Amino acid sequence: MEKSGKFRLTSLERNWILYDVGNSAFVLLIATLVPIFFNALAEAGGLSSVNYLAYWGYASSVVTVITAVLGPILGTLADTKGFKKPIFMLCLFVGVIGCCAMGVATTWLPFLVIFIIAKIGFSGSLVFYDSMLGDVTTPERMDAVSSQGYAWGYIGSCVPFVVCLALVLGSGAIGMSQMTALSIALFITAAWWLGTTLPLLRKYKQINYVEVEQHAIRQSFVRIGHTLKHLHEDKQVFWFLLAFFCYIDGVYTIIDMATAYGTALGLDTTGLLLALLVTQIVAFPSALIFGRLSAKYPSSQLIPVCIAAYTGIAVFAFFLTKQWQFWVLAVVVGMFQGGVQALSRSHFAKIIPAEKSGEYFGLFDICGKGASFLGTMIVSVGSQLTGSANVGVGASRCCSSSALCCSGCRAGRNTPSRCNTRFFKRLLCACTGEPFWVIVYKPAIVFWNGE
Repeated sequence: MEKSGKFRLTSLERNWILYDVGNSAFVLLIATLVPIFFNALAEAGGLSSVNYLAYWGYASSVVTVITAVLGPILGTLADTKGFKKPIFMLCLFVGVIGCCAMGVATTWLPFLVIFIIAKIGFSGSLVFYDSMLGDVTTPERMDAVSSQGYAWGYIGSCVPFVVCLALVLGSGAIGMSQMTALSIALFITAAWWLGTTLPLLRKYKQINYVEVEQHAIRQSFVRIGHTLKHLHEDKQVFWFLLAFFCYIDGVYTIIDMATAYGTALGLDTTGLLLALLVTQIVAFPSALIFGRLSAKYPSSQLIPVCIAAYTGIAVFAFFLTKQWQFWVLAVVVGMFQGGVQALSRSHFAKIIPAEKSGEYFGLFDICGKGASFLGTMIVSVGSQLTGSANVGVGASRCCSSSALCCSGCRAGRNTPSRCNTRFFKRLLCACTGEPFWVIVYKPAIVFWNGE
């Protein structure tokens, strides 16, 4: 990174960032308009609001399980010379076609099945996209480039979203049903996603790879087996993955369930959508700020700041009943969401073998998806068992809260930090009612010394 002057991106770095711009539009649509689409189909099919939230959570959980299983396998295969780009394209096209197909579904069950397929394609593409970071930039630029990816992804996703939102909200004025408008919105998003990916597909070349072997597929299983067997020997990677599993739960659960949760509570739909648009706008400068801070402070110091903030967010969500509270939540999420995701991605890219980036990012995805599975499943089961969406989200906060402990710990020494332990204990016990050793001590040993 330049010591002075403005940070300048290379052409390849810009093309890589453009995929964040494209896929983020799909993420934003999935977090906002798609749950509303599903809610309308669910109501037409006779589902209650509680069951609607539960089935949406179950679908998200199914996606995480499937991608968690496929991610490391496909990632290991993609590390083979010449394989990464084709597999990335396959996942991309599954996601894009699935996005379009959701717009033609007329009942809630086929829609949910298509949603699962599209989300699998999207999630699979991220494994290979993230692993490309080592091919498109240098280690000393990774934090800044990754942060710029998330930053421009947040603001870039607003372009098609604003068009889609205007189309949906103004559908009546132009003589169009809202469901038709939602279908068109899905096609617009798919076109934006594909279009912004084309520069990367034209320019990207796999630099770090494993040489082609006679039985590439069989050897990919052998390599992933060997890595899993010996993963504990690489302390830095092992402890980071455990820490990542602990803290990313709150991030992914809030992303996946925000609009569905607000809708189930009966909050105004237009207000929810505008609030989440604010999240994207706030996240843009925040991600850039964290990218600049990474030049002065190590990610091992910046990530815990985001973790602590997200723990507060999870607790606040439990008491959410009014529209203005959702707006506050949207702003605070935007401040820390991009930072924790970008720095986690770049930090991991720096500590893994470059030639095995697909394989290792598959494991990275397992931890992320595994945590997301727990969060969405807890929300779904809790909502159905109690008949209350608040209780469902409140139950998930226990998993999210465990992340706070990581902010003061270093796994490099395998001992929890003494700093702030008493404060963490009091706060978490008050919020969760869970035994201290379950919530704090066990995850406390997993944070790493990132230096």
